[in-house]
Amino acid sequence: MTERDGTRVDCHVKILDDGVAERAKARGIDVLVYAPHFMPLPEIERRADRFSDDELLVVPAREVFTGSWRDRKHVLAMGLSEPIPDFISLDGAMTELARQDATVIVPHPEFLTVGLSADDVVAHRERIDAVEVCNLKHWPRHTTRAREIARAVDAPVTASSYAHLPGSVGLAWTTFDHEIGTQDELCAALQDGVSRQACRRQGWSSRLQSVAEFAHLGWENTGKKFDRIVLSGTEATHPDRPLYEGRFDDVSVY
Repeated sequence: MTERDGTRVDCHVKILDDGVAERAKARGIDVLVYAPHFMPLPEIERRADRFSDDELLVVPAREVFTGSWRDRKHVLAMGLSEPIPDFISLDGAMTELARQDATVIVPHPEFLTVGLSADDVVAHRERIDAVEVCNLKHWPRHTTRAREIARAVDAPVTASSYAHLPGSVGLAWTTFDHEIGTQDELCAALQDGVSRQACRRQGWSSRLQSVAEFAHLGWENTGKKFDRIVLSGTEATHPDRPLYEGRFDDVSVY
């Protein structure tokens, strides 16, 4: 761990391979939270374990895709004891996360069409452990708004690279004041509101990487989104998959 300034946690990345792990270490990150889209929890857990070592802890997580493609809102959950699908209602997701006593972060609130609204955050405040106030896809106005939402509900904050591109990993992070060496310790720190700082690297290279991330988002929400809409129901995290044993039929939106 990085004793000089606590434990640095990049609280949300979408990608993971040898290069990503090495880049995280080179940038002083101690913990990565790995939450790819549309990947079942058991596979995420296997990949996280594969890339964890004495220098870097990789924590498996799910960014649960609630609602339909036209009305979607993301919720980041870690410390899950059972798989949870996408394409379920927000209320259904929050109820299930509470049942599992999962750690819940609101990623990118009110960001474009994929973030929880301020009203959503208020409605589910008791089940929310932190609000993400900064990531590489944010412009300054997005960060300002996220901080306003966090303050309004008196929620602890986090920052993450939200890396969809390898060069983004470790450019935004959350520094916790004490040592974190396991998934359980990270969940406890988040749930207990342990003192932390939301941090982002400054400078032109970081700004250029932010532009690249935002441009990548445009690609995701055009052609790739069209493919997903047409193929909806084929995702490995759809509620009707055998992994979920029909437990979410009553809150499925497809």
